[in-house]
Amino acid sequence: MHAHSIALAAALALSAASPAWAHDGGLNAEGCHNDRKHGGYHCHRGPAAGGGNLRPTSPRAPGRASSWADDDSGAADGSGAYANCSAARAAGAAPVRRGDPGYGRHLDRDGDGIACE
Repeated sequence: MHAHSIALAAALALSAASPAWAHDGGLNAEGCHNDRKHGGYHCHRGPAAGGGNLRPTSPRAPGRASSWADDDSGAADGSGAYANCSAARAAGAAPVRRGDPGYGRHLDRDGDGIACE
């Protein structure tokens, strides 16, 4: 019985000594990311980390490169839209709301103004 207690104590000590991480990273420049499993957007560091703000104050959008579609895709501000939701997610911008850089009607399947949800 004494050996069992020692083994249990050792197991508890080792488990308490190791940090418990929720996930391994994948954060954008603002320290935020999309939760693909449960949905939502949250931050771990930076100005938005402690304030309960679900979206960073200045969302990052990639430059007009291969992830952007032409202007005729329905972007609200005329600057172009993401080619697809995979590109928006890779940039850390999903979900993209109507009026946000990178929004396009082709990304909004149900037409509610929130694309790549």
